[in-house]
Amino acid sequence: MDVETREIVGADIGDRSQQSAQNLWRCLPGFYGQCAVCYSDFGEAYEIILPSMRHQAVGKETGKTSDIERFNNTMGQQRIGRLVRKT
Repeated sequence: MDVETREIVGADIGDRSQQSAQNLWRCLPGFYGQCAVCYSDFGEAYEIILPSMRHQAVGKETGKTSDIERFNNTMGQQRIGRLVRKT
């Protein structure tokens, strides 16, 4: 999600595996892959797949992941089955 425009610029529906992280990175438009910084929680797959110059792991207290978390929660409330947590 672009922080300034709130536009969804890439998505991958899957688990938190390296394959899902790779799929997400590949679907980003070139501009974002070259210039943007991706914020994520401390998931190991993101640390491995995303280039260190383009990735920053942050805690929830920073608020950097709150926009996408809100979006995911909204989708879950609308009962999109793949986004509803199993646990």
